Amino acid sequence: MITLTAENFDEQVLGSDKPVLVDFWADWCPGCRMIAPVLAEIEAETGLTVGKLDSDAHGSIVARYGVLALPTLLLFENGEPVRQIVGAKPKRMLMRELGLA
Repeated sequence: MITLTAENFDEQVLGSDKPVLVDFWADWCPGCRMIAPVLAEIEAETGLTVGKLDSDAHGSIVARYGVLALPTLLLFENGEPVRQIVGAKPKRMLMRELGLA
């Protein structure tokens, strides 16, 4: 899992030649803590790059993509968001919604 910031977001996500799943999270968000280990499993099992962005610390990125609730997952392909998942969901459902199941 990579740690994303406002400083490295464009390079790590938009400039990536493979899909990147961005997890918009915050320390105070219980759902964010619930899905963190699930995202680690998905990354290990599929090879999908997962990046975590602390929404409280990097509000400019949150605003850029109109994230209004946490956790929000955005799947980027070729620098563009192609899928959005809002809220904590079970692994099976996340895999299906990401097109990995």
